[in-house]
Amino acid sequence: MTVVTNEHGQINVFPKEPTMYITEKDQLKHEEMSYAERAEILNAQWAIIGVIAGIISYSATGKLFFGLY
Repeated sequence: MTVVTNEHGQINVFPKEPTMYITEKDQLKHEEMSYAERAEILNAQWAIIGVIAGIISYSATGKLFFGLY
């Protein structure tokens, strides 16, 4: 832990951050993309599916998302 005192005599305690690492087994398991990159891609794909569903719903019924608006 790091203890810092400012000019007013107040003490702040900051925890030591853990070292970030990945094992070789995890590296092979996830290939070249990290968990965050894969999650971001999946999130984008679901967002596109939602937009397409909204467009189809609006064109079929004239209301967005099956009668909500």
